[in-house]
Amino acid sequence: MTSILITGCSTGIGYHCAHALKEEGYLVFATARRQEDVDKLNAEGLLSTPLDLNNEESIDQALNWVLARSNGRIDALFNNGAYGQPGAVEDLSRDTLRMQFETNLFGTHELTCKVLRIMREQGHGRIIQNSSVLGLITMKYRGAYNASKFALEGLTDTLRQELSGTNISISLIEPGPIESDFRKNAYKAFQRNIDSHSGAHQAVYRSVEKRLSKTEDSRKKDPFTLGPEAVYKALKHALESPKPKARYYVTFPTWLFAVLRRLLPTWALDWILCKVSDDENK
Repeated sequence: MTSILITGCSTGIGYHCAHALKEEGYLVFATARRQEDVDKLNAEGLLSTPLDLNNEESIDQALNWVLARSNGRIDALFNNGAYGQPGAVEDLSRDTLRMQFETNLFGTHELTCKVLRIMREQGHGRIIQNSSVLGLITMKYRGAYNASKFALEGLTDTLRQELSGTNISISLIEPGPIESDFRKNAYKAFQRNIDSHSGAHQAVYRSVEKRLSKTEDSRKKDPFTLGPEAVYKALKHALESPKPKARYYVTFPTWLFAVLRRLLPTWALDWILCKVSDDENK
């Protein structure tokens, strides 16, 4: 059985991919930060243990737990765990920005490096990083998340070059809008870390809060939003293809902005991205 370690399996992409891969016959180790989510995953038949990307001890404990159940082998790693921190760049404190990077970059980097040592010893492996369309382009009031995903892509591209000549591949998946609890978790981070009642962006923040606080049922359906199965399709190719791609674009907006970024001058792309962001917050 091919073994795979997945982070961020409580909901959304990680949850769907963990169950789908298990049904395909993979030996899936589905991790989540909170114990109640781990208990739920175990009750559903998955092998699950806590893994908090902000905590080095938690990463080590989870990795040791996995190795004890996989005969010391990890064939694949899917780095999916992440969250979004909304807020204008000038309103991001140093601690808020650090927390975003601890989860979305530093913890992911630490886990990747530790798994890489195992993959080098066994002589093979697949690493898949779940990035975002916001690792290609930026949008207003998403500066912390933009920066973390741009940094993840930079490290991943460098690592791909450094792994040249080995039997270890690394790929990026870059989804646009996907059905998940991402907005709900982003709203909690916004409430926790951003003072929306003062500063230059108060009026916009009222719109941001209104948008993020909408339930899935009350939110207008975006025709470009896809289910997590779209990411799973890319993940499966990255895991099983003899020649996995360096990048997988998922959803029409990702394809569109990847093309526009190459074709348009900066001022024109900025105009489009600002209009998209403003329309979204109306």
